[in-house]
Amino acid sequence: MPAVRNVLVVGGGAAGAAAAILLAEGGVSVELIDIKPDISALGSGITLQGNALRVLRELGVWEQIKEQGYAFDTLGLRAPDPHGSLIVEMDDIRTGGPDLPATLGMYRPALAKIMLERAAAVGVKIRFGTTYTSLDQDEDGVAVTFADGSAGRYDLVVGADGIRSWTRRMLGINLETASTGMGIWRAFTARPASVTRTDLYYGGPSYIAGYCPTGEDTLYAYVVEQAQDRSTLSPQQSLDVMRTLSEAYHGPWDDIRAMLTDPSRVNYTWFESHVLDAPWHRGRVVLIGDAAHACPPTLAQGAAQALEDASVLAELLLARDALDDDLWQAFTDRRFDRAKTVVEASLQLCRWLLDHERGDLPGLMGRISHLLTRPA
Repeated sequence: MPAVRNVLVVGGGAAGAAAAILLAEGGVSVELIDIKPDISALGSGITLQGNALRVLRELGVWEQIKEQGYAFDTLGLRAPDPHGSLIVEMDDIRTGGPDLPATLGMYRPALAKIMLERAAAVGVKIRFGTTYTSLDQDEDGVAVTFADGSAGRYDLVVGADGIRSWTRRMLGINLETASTGMGIWRAFTARPASVTRTDLYYGGPSYIAGYCPTGEDTLYAYVVEQAQDRSTLSPQQSLDVMRTLSEAYHGPWDDIRAMLTDPSRVNYTWFESHVLDAPWHRGRVVLIGDAAHACPPTLAQGAAQALEDASVLAELLLARDALDDDLWQAFTDRRFDRAKTVVEASLQLCRWLLDHERGDLPGLMGRISHLLTRPA
């Protein structure tokens, strides 16, 4: 018998949707709430490494992901010179195993739609446009009052509500989320034939310029600059800034830049990071995903680590017969050091770039990839 019979999941992103799917498939009654009014996701595209794809296959959505995304197995490094010269083409380590691609890019809202539709199909009760106003715990469960005045009682509440987690604040946890000093421009546009994988350009007037194919006809491109207040820019001004920053980068970037014409497809965010000290639970409420650990996307591991949290948590809840200290210690043992190592490596890459230091990028990427090849 599972350690829990009914669970409330707060947040419908990667971590929340994955936890809901796996628990519902294991016979647990699951409700999922999200404050957003519908299925949506900020951003243009997402890069999923093999260890993320391993969990997506576990969720039963891999075939849809493969059909809608764009898979590739190499990574290119290019110079910020007049030709965008290819410095090296590296075979990526298949962290999800030999039968999955090393990397897959896809449209982020499409991923959200696939996962939440899967959750509904396996019996998760989903409510958008709502949150809760109180959590009252005792030894046997959590009484939850929702914003619409309704209430429920659950064996466990899973806080998967992102970097600014309301659940974390409701638990009284003070966690500093710090800017790394970098901001990223992202744009979603058509994919020229010259783009068949991710290429990264380090240096030039920006810290990083890169792109990732997301489908047969689409990609997302990005430029990383020093973090600054861009909130007053109009959509057209934002597009103009991104195009101007990209002019220092060539090769396939010249083809991409010609397609950057839609201001509504451009967004800007800062790189931010935190890691919550273990344990990530308080009684019968647990935090996963960005609510517990958030890393800059320099190693493209944010969603992957969130998915791993969900997979490990669900596995333990379904395999154990009690929500006790042994279960929580097992969760901590399998997740805390691994997630913290990934965050620290992502931040190390940021520091090298900020300090204009030539760090051992291939060595760092290889070390993390070998770590992630082992299932969480």
